[in-house]
Amino acid sequence: MHNKAERLRKITSVKIAEVAPELAHRVPPGQTVTERFPILHEGEVPLYDLNSWSLRVFGEVEQERTFSFEELMALPQSKTLCDIHCVTRWSKLGTEWEGVKFADLLPLLGAKPEARYVMIHADEDYETNLPLEDLLHEDVLLAHRFDGEPLTDKHGWPLRLLVPHLYFWKSAKWIRGIEFMKEDRPGFWERNGFHNYADPFKEERFSSDEFLMPEDEWMKKEFD
Repeated sequence: MHNKAERLRKITSVKIAEVAPELAHRVPPGQTVTERFPILHEGEVPLYDLNSWSLRVFGEVEQERTFSFEELMALPQSKTLCDIHCVTRWSKLGTEWEGVKFADLLPLLGAKPEARYVMIHADEDYETNLPLEDLLHEDVLLAHRFDGEPLTDKHGWPLRLLVPHLYFWKSAKWIRGIEFMKEDRPGFWERNGFHNYADPFKEERFSSDEFLMPEDEWMKKEFD
């Protein structure tokens, strides 16, 4: 993954994407709207036995605990319709997801008052950081369904994070842990030159303005 981060920091853009005027308010600068759903990940796609799968909650909590997939499915389920935006310059509009709202899950997690940040841990050896307040947006889910169907393995089955208002690397696939933290610390891509917060409408792609992203990077990937 480190080699990929280095490559993405060095490549340059050839042109700026154009979008239809009626979509302009929904599409961040430099993005291309697509009907495709590109598949981006490093390493092997993990496969799980749901009987042994678990989600661990730890860090600044009153008591560490784990959730089985069955326990998460027994919680209130929510749907959200949202646009998603990848740092590799694609945007997919009007996507439908289903899962557990992070805001609904939070009261069950025993987070201490001083917990202000969260590190999401995921397979394969991935992590990404977010302010806790961002996870409390109404459309932020621990998602297990997309477009009315269970997530496919390549899109994060059985559980992924969905944070539509940030670049999609923050919406980690294959999540396995939620770590509450007093202070922020960078995750994998954030340690390798990507922006710490990742607001698409501010083009917070990288930690330095010297890095650029080519318009067609996403077209080189597998997609649904």
